[in-house]
Amino acid sequence: MPTPTDATTPTTPPAPTRGLRSRWSALAVISTGMLMTVLDGSIVTVAMPAIQSDLGFTPAGLSWVVNAYLIAFGSLLLLAGRLGDLLGRKRMFLVGTTVFTAASLLAGVCDSPATLTAARFLQGVGSAMTSAVSLGILITLFTEARERNKAIAVFSFTGAVGASLGQVVGGVLTDALDWHWIFFINLPVGLAALLIALPALPADRGLGLRAGADVVGAALVTAGLMIGIYAVVKVEEQGWSSAHTLGAGSLSLALLGAFVLRQAKARTPLMPLRVLRSRAVVGANLIQILVMGALFSFQILIALHMQKVLGYGACDTGLAMLPAAVMIGAVSLGVSARLNSRFGPRNVLMAGLALLALALLLLVRLPVDADYVSDLLPVMLLISGGGLVLPALTALGMSGAGNGDAGLASGLFNTTQQIGMALGVAVLSTLAASRTETLAAAGHTPAAALTGGYHLAFATGAALLLTSLALTATLPRSPGTRTPLVL
Repeated sequence: MPTPTDATTPTTPPAPTRGLRSRWSALAVISTGMLMTVLDGSIVTVAMPAIQSDLGFTPAGLSWVVNAYLIAFGSLLLLAGRLGDLLGRKRMFLVGTTVFTAASLLAGVCDSPATLTAARFLQGVGSAMTSAVSLGILITLFTEARERNKAIAVFSFTGAVGASLGQVVGGVLTDALDWHWIFFINLPVGLAALLIALPALPADRGLGLRAGADVVGAALVTAGLMIGIYAVVKVEEQGWSSAHTLGAGSLSLALLGAFVLRQAKARTPLMPLRVLRSRAVVGANLIQILVMGALFSFQILIALHMQKVLGYGACDTGLAMLPAAVMIGAVSLGVSARLNSRFGPRNVLMAGLALLALALLLLVRLPVDADYVSDLLPVMLLISGGGLVLPALTALGMSGAGNGDAGLASGLFNTTQQIGMALGVAVLSTLAASRTETLAAAGHTPAAALTGGYHLAFATGAALLLTSLALTATLPRSPGTRTPLVL
């Protein structure tokens, strides 16, 4: 079977050599797009009560302010990434940023639940188009290992800080102005990104639709991911063993299985299966599902613990989590690139996972009346392991991508990230809620019951990270090592 470097594999012409300043300008643009997308994913959660009160959402309907975005975003990443390879990654980034910015304006001026839900779905579409090709642009711009590690560190830092700052920014805007401004804030950022992206991003014509115009495959993978993510986000309402969850989950798996079979036989597959021949790439994507499940759940559950048990406000919660963002940023920008270059991303990933697992294990002993300095601050500092994990995972996840499938690898990497986040929240939140109900029925106080539920969730998250650590030990030492898989 041909490898991605064989003459039989379609590739795009290599991008023209660009100066260092030009490459870093392009990195600034895609990092801004990443920041805008990540901020939007977390900024909305703080404003949910105000949105419900103003627009008259029902409790069940309110969840679709988040779910509509997640379903569109998660289900379109793989398709958008491949279309970036076929039609041009710069074109996909520009169109995605335009759609996201226009949808943000619509969300800001809407006056009904239906309009806001539709706007959030469109934001998810735009975010998928932008995010899916960002890493593809990065790895084709930065081809030298040391420079690429630095660029990945900056990109990872942007995502981590954006996730942490979202709640702070959302709380400030909602309290100082109103909830509409959590969407209006995207307008100047989006317009600036478009203006800078036009000259800064490298022009690429793509492979052309004939290289992968598999309409059936596109329909199968998009429908399979959309139904699967829909099943996951409804788990808390429907339950894991309900006919709804089992039926939708089975249909999703059947569609995704049919997609893989289709790609193995299609003359011009949407996702050439050669991208799965790198053990490092496949392993990094599997590990990412576990890691993101643990980390995203940690971010949500620790925020809930601070507010429901310790009585913190929205802004106080965001500020309390700020040290974690600062530490992740310091490690990402300060040392991760040098460590990845010297020791290899596999070893750096193992060190980071060990720190993160220790952080979650400390939370298992979190008391009901936890003190921030003695009980929570050490955890926030240990979360600095994320500054090692995120760049190393990215390097491994993109290590097998050539110029002709960089967008596909980027889309796949972002898709497994979203799957991990959605599954992690569904599983760990369900475990926490079930444990809380059991403890409450046994006579524990509400605060003690909630704390016990969170303990179980944090212990499960630590187990996911330790499993990731074991899987990482099986990866090749060099991310460029290609080990054929049996497909």
